[in-house]
Amino acid sequence: MATSNRTGRRQRPVAGAASSNRKRTRAVAGLGAGLAVMLLAGCGLQPATSFVPEVQPGAIQPVEGLPEDAQITVVSKNFTEQLILGKIAVMTAEAAGFEVEDFTNVPGSQPVRELMVSGEGDFTYEYTGTAWITYMGNPTGIPDKDEQWQAVHDADLENGLTWGRPAPLNNTYAFAVRSEAVPELGNISKLSQIGNLPVAERTLCVEAEFNSRQDGLDPMLDTYDIPRGSANGIPDGNIGVYDTGAVYTATDDGDCNFGEVFTTDGRIDALDLTVLEDDRKFFPAYNAAPVFNSETLEEYPQLQEVFDQVSPLLTDETMRQLNLKVDVEGQEPVDVAYDWMVSEGLITGEG
Repeated sequence: MATSNRTGRRQRPVAGAASSNRKRTRAVAGLGAGLAVMLLAGCGLQPATSFVPEVQPGAIQPVEGLPEDAQITVVSKNFTEQLILGKIAVMTAEAAGFEVEDFTNVPGSQPVRELMVSGEGDFTYEYTGTAWITYMGNPTGIPDKDEQWQAVHDADLENGLTWGRPAPLNNTYAFAVRSEAVPELGNISKLSQIGNLPVAERTLCVEAEFNSRQDGLDPMLDTYDIPRGSANGIPDGNIGVYDTGAVYTATDDGDCNFGEVFTTDGRIDALDLTVLEDDRKFFPAYNAAPVFNSETLEEYPQLQEVFDQVSPLLTDETMRQLNLKVDVEGQEPVDVAYDWMVSEGLITGEG
């Protein structure tokens, strides 16, 4: 498990171009040459997506008594959902009166983790399951979202990180069926009901990784008492293995009845797929939650209350619609984040 190497609270410069550049230089130096190369090659020291519209307070109000030079650094990974969440975080902090260093669009989970653990990042939205399995080295996740959150919360305190309460959105594995086929399959709504179908209807589309993972397809089928390769389960010939992303189209086209998906992917709504309930709680929880540098939160404890206004609004359904606007409709993540925050009354937009 990674540990913090900080010996004291870094000085926060007054916001401005010079202090911003110094802070970025410090961040790269603290990560080592390998990570510096990744950052420079992946998105540069100032990511191209760092622009955000000017925002005015709405439900999110400026923190009372906040110093004029109060500054935090927001980081995020570089895929659609993380870019949207990162921009939401940037605009949330700005509406609360902070000068924000926008370091969204960092290439990869580990670089973001290093920025947070080293103290150069003050805030990120992270997934509970990712922290538990990828960062902390546990072999499997915890399906119960509250237990999973508590486990990562407690473990990360020694790393100088404090987890805020999780959002409802849970970006985990699931299986989905094209909606028009639901009545044909007995109005199926739960994974356990696949075992009640005729064997010929138990057809699956999965990605290669999920097909071979130790916590993937085979143990899932065992959990639901429809074992792979069995005449009473799912024969190997009923399982199609696809490249990443092709599962959605294959499921929609009817190449299989049930496709492996991620619960917040915008293509679920775009293709009118219905997600089946994981009624035996096999899949681990990957709830997004605000993660704060503990010293930053001690200095500005109001941050937790500010983000508690935002996180409860982030559901699977909401995130699917926001992701859809980027991945399917071609909108910019920052515009999608801005429009959503205005529609929720969290900010009031440009003055």
